[in-house]
Order: sequence, then structure tokens, then C-alpha cells
Amino acid sequence: MKLLSVNLGRPQPVAYTDQRDGVTGIDKRPAGGPVRVTAPGPKGVGASGLAGDAVCDLRHHGGDDQAVYAYAREDLDDWERETGRSLANGSFGENLTTDGLDLSGALIGERWRIGAEVVLEVTSGRIPCRTFQGHLGERGWVKRFTQKGATGAYLRVIEPGELRAGDPIEIVHRPDHGVTVAMQFRAVTTERELLPRLLAAGEALHAETLAKAREYVAAYGR
Repeated sequence: MKLLSVNLGRPQPVAYTDQRDGVTGIDKRPAGGPVRVTAPGPKGVGASGLAGDAVCDLRHHGGDDQAVYAYAREDLDDWERETGRSLANGSFGENLTTDGLDLSGALIGERWRIGAEVVLEVTSGRIPCRTFQGHLGERGWVKRFTQKGATGAYLRVIEPGELRAGDPIEIVHRPDHGVTVAMQFRAVTTERELLPRLLAAGEALHAETLAKAREYVAAYGR
């Protein structure tokens, strides 16, 4: 398992975002050298966990629970076959393009050591949005992405440090609760009856997902 690329975005004006200033950092390109990774701070205040990476819409993106976004090269390859187009590393706006990791099967709270310094923890899958659809220019993309469910993984920073392309990835902690990224994604999108099962992952969940699961249980029970 290894890191194929570390991808950074710059603010760019586009017509397909509802961000107030009309800019987005979703168009990410591989960095040419090492990139510093740190916890950015709470959502709404903190942006990306990667130095030099733009997060423009702090209402929906960035913050400690979404500090880093990873997507598997294997899933990009699958989308290439489905869409009939080339998808370079970073095409989905991911910070990390990985090789050899099953991100849909990753467990909430699972921790990865990348390179010599950095430890990241899985928090959730990625919810597709209008900006993502506009960036790719694929008709019905939000629905297609949701149906496929290969969402990639958001991560929080446990131990900061530097990342670079080629770094090895090691899973150093894997919880025993069975709550995967795929399950979490289905629970917050198409199968809300799964929400109570997410509580087994506890505080490792993205804070917004944890709140949704608790609200569901309070309203409907387990």
C-alpha cells in the first residue's frame, strides 16, 4: 500500500459553485515535493489539513474531521472504464491518491501511518455536491456517485508531519466495530435506518454523522 500522489488545489473562479465568492479549490494537481499536514481546526474556521491546498467553501468542507480527503486509484480506474475518459490523480478533488487500499471497506476510526511521520484517522465518506458535478461535467453525477458508493474517505490528522508521493501506507489500528465507510455513507444518504448502527464507532465518527445518528435514535429508537 502506498501513496501515489499528494494533490493540492488553488482557488479558481467557476460558474458551478454556490460559494459566495464563486471560487473553488476542487481542481487539485499533484505536488512536486513534500507537503506539510496538520490539523486545521474546527469546521467553519479550519480549511485544509495540507499546506498550500485551498478550501474555499468552509460551510461544507475543511475542518478537523475533513482535514484530508483520500481516493483510491483503483476506484478512479473503475470510473475511467465507466465514463470512457481519462482521470488523472486528483481528478476527484482528492488530496491523496492511494494504491492498494480498500477505502469503501475502511473502518471508521481506522488509522494509517503514511511515511515516517503522519498518522491519519478515517472519519467518513464523501457526500457528492453540485461543485463536484460541475467540476467533472458528467450528467447526473451526484446520483451516479451516490449509487456506486465508492466515496473515498475523509480523514483527521492524529500525528502531523510531511507527506510525499511514494510514501508507504500502513494500517496501524483497525477497530472491531465493523462500521465501514460504505456503511456510514449509506446511512447518511439512502439508508437512514442504518444510523443507529453507526454509534458503535463512537467519537471516531465525523461529528456531524455522530449527531445525526444520535438524533435518529432519540426520535425513532434503535
